[in-house]
Amino acid sequence: MEVLGLLCVFVAVLVWGFLRAWENAEQMTTRGDTGLPGVGSRALLVIAHPDDEAMFFAPTVLGLARLKHLVSVLCFSTGNYYNQGEIRKKELLQSCDVLRIPPSRVTIIDSRDFPDDPGVRWDTERVARALLQHIEVSDTNLVVTFDAGGVSGHSNHIALYMAVRALHSEGKLPKGCSVLTLQSVNVLRKYLSFLDLLCSLLYPQDVLFVLTNKEVAQAKKAMSCHGSQLLWFRHLYILFSRYMRINSLQFL
Repeated sequence: MEVLGLLCVFVAVLVWGFLRAWENAEQMTTRGDTGLPGVGSRALLVIAHPDDEAMFFAPTVLGLARLKHLVSVLCFSTGNYYNQGEIRKKELLQSCDVLRIPPSRVTIIDSRDFPDDPGVRWDTERVARALLQHIEVSDTNLVVTFDAGGVSGHSNHIALYMAVRALHSEGKLPKGCSVLTLQSVNVLRKYLSFLDLLCSLLYPQDVLFVLTNKEVAQAKKAMSCHGSQLLWFRHLYILFSRYMRINSLQFL
């Protein structure tokens, strides 16, 4: 009975701590945010497919908007793996509109060099060249993309990281342009939903974005725009994935 009592106290303290952290979610926009550009900076979200912006990066997009950053999206494919490219381009624009990103700030690359195919490894130099050109034209201050794990391990996601890393390590990025990469987590953490907040606070990161309940609803609405992709397992993803609520990022 004594052990059971101690366990109940431990659980109660744990739940109390979690609820306190969640109540302060709006203030927990960043952790160690000194590396982020200032208000009014231009942030470029670099994704591989339509739906990446909502499925993985919604907390970052909404968190940057909360910080008064001007967010743009560069998508390296139309998502034409199942010959749905035209549909998916429209879905991306609709999703971005929900996330308060107008069509004028959304660029979709439709090139044979970058097919939507997990079995095709995009050429790092070609990706880097196209990305650098867009960064220079858009006067970008902050680039946000996947890390080496690509969140889901998709080769197209990883190709974006490889290109950004190459530009960064070779000193080709414009002066004052920073790079943030989205941390990949293990499968257990990936599907803990909001319960992963405690783990996220314990693990090191440079920037942490946590959505409020209102923003979570906005992220889910954005994801619902991708009707062509909403198979049964993606509905489960929307319910349980921590990436619909929490993003942990690191600077290169």
